[in-house]
This record gives sequence, structure tokens and C-alpha cells, in this order.
Amino acid sequence: QVHLVESGGGLVQTGGSLRLSCAVSGRTVNIYTMGWFRQAPGKEREVVAAISFTGGRTYYGDSVKGRFTISRDNTKNTVYLQMNSLKPEDTAVYYCASPRLTYQWAEKASEYDYWGQGTQVTVSS
Repeated sequence: QVHLVESGGGLVQTGGSLRLSCAVSGRTVNIYTMGWFRQAPGKEREVVAAISFTGGRTYYGDSVKGRFTISRDNTKNTVYLQMNSLKPEDTAVYYCASPRLTYQWAEKASEYDYWGQGTQVTVSS
């Protein structure tokens, strides 16, 4: 059974930084794309970033380009999201996710099958 557990969320001031972690169990992540998504109250879930199974390909949502960095440590079965220059509009629940199929590249939420429970990020103005 696949489990994804996010951590690292919290309250931060505008301009601050946070690092989210996603620990995966039940599968070896080095053959799966991994993604980060977020959902704010009253809004649809949106893609934040995705990273290929090798780490050689990444994708970022327009609103986070240049501020967020996705990375992975396959030896730890963990994916990270470094968030810098945070803004109040970054406030949301952040989720990590993985597709069911190996090696499949995915950028849309509909392409992901396994999801964590989410971690709250709140950026105060």
C-alpha cells in the first residue's frame, strides 16, 4: 500500500521560506514522477511543481516559477519543495502526489493517483 506523508508546513511571514518534505512508503520513488499541488479555500487544486523519476526534468506552475524548487532524494524515498519569497497568495494546503504508472510524466492533477493528506502553509502579510 502506497503512503505519502507531507511535513514542513507552517506559518511564515511574507518573504520567508519553508521546505516541505514528502516521505513515500510502499513503493520505490526512483521510477515515478512526483508532484506537488496546492489548494486554497474556494479554489481548485493547482499544480505547483513536478519532477521526473530521474530528477532531470522539472515543471513549475507560473505563479511559483523562480521562487520554488522541487527536488528528490531517491535514496531517502523523499521529495522536497523549497519555497522562497513566499507571498500571502501562496497560502494553501500543499499535497504531494504520484502517478500509478512507472516512468509516466505528469503535470495535471488528473494524472496522479496517490496523494498525501496535505500540509498547511500560511503566509501572513
